[in-house]
Amino acid sequence: MPRPRKCRMVGFVPDNPSFHPQVHSKDEVVLSIEEVEALRLSDHLEMEQDSAADSMNVSRGTFQRIINEARKKLADAIVHGKIIRISGGHYELNTADKSCCRRHNRICKRKACEQCEGYKKCL
Repeated sequence: MPRPRKCRMVGFVPDNPSFHPQVHSKDEVVLSIEEVEALRLSDHLEMEQDSAADSMNVSRGTFQRIINEARKKLADAIVHGKIIRISGGHYELNTADKSCCRRHNRICKRKACEQCEGYKKCL
C-alpha cells in the first residue's frame, strides 16, 4: 500500500484555467494546481527552493520534482503548440500562515491558536 500523499499548500488558484495556442490544436497538457504554484513561487516570485518547499509544506526534493515536471509540461506545450489546461491536484488553499502546525502534520497542537482558528486538515 502506498504512503498517503501529504497535503500541498498553495497561495492561489488561477482565474484562467486554460491557455490556447493561436493555431487550433486538440492536444493538451494538464498542469496541476501544485505545479502552477511551484512555477509561481520559483520563477515568478524568485523564491529559493527551500523557502518555496516550506511554503508548499513539502520537502525540497518533492518541490524539485514538482517544478521539473511543470517545466517539462510547459516546454512540451510551447514547442508543440498544445493547449495548457490547469486543473486537479491534491492541495489546500493557504489563507493564513500556519507555521505553528507544520511539525504536527498540519494539525495544531496549541490550544486556542489564533492562527489556526477554523483550520481543517487536508483530506
